[in-house]
Amino acid sequence: MNLLHNRLCKSAKWFETVERYMLPWALEDVPLGARTLEIGPGFGATTRVLARGTGDITVIEVNPKLAARLRQHVAENVTVLDGDGAAMPLPDAGFDSVVCFTMLHHVPSVEQQDRLFAEARRVLGPGGVFAGSDSLPTPRFRLLHIGDVMVPLDPATLPERLERAGFTHVRVDARDNRLRFRASAG
Repeated sequence: MNLLHNRLCKSAKWFETVERYMLPWALEDVPLGARTLEIGPGFGATTRVLARGTGDITVIEVNPKLAARLRQHVAENVTVLDGDGAAMPLPDAGFDSVVCFTMLHHVPSVEQQDRLFAEARRVLGPGGVFAGSDSLPTPRFRLLHIGDVMVPLDPATLPERLERAGFTHVRVDARDNRLRFRASAG
């Protein structure tokens, strides 16, 4: 992330936005269950909120520095792993839910995003849910990502991509330059 984006993602204002607006909308009516996996927590704003509302949480972060920082600041019910969401060192069907928030656009290609979706499906138990949200491109969003990896999701093609990864009951909604998705593991 560039310097401006980095500063925003660790700001108190971002943490408040996550807690008051983003997560309530993204997870509206989503049953997380007792075992949740979060892919790409970054600075941990979403993890802090999730830790208050579910049982055991495992997070997997591709950036080793961010993973180390998270380990110092998370609740006791959170396990932090270093790793890539597109190749997770986790067992099949080990989670009731898999979530990711405002990070998919940082995955460097559509193909790698699709591998992440397939991995999310692999680690979900029967009836589990994959849910999350991401930003849609706007001029401000593009400006914030100058010099960053930015591969935005297309709400029109996301349902088909999630179905190809093995999900059912796929739902994608867009609102206020954001999208949210939910999909089931059979």
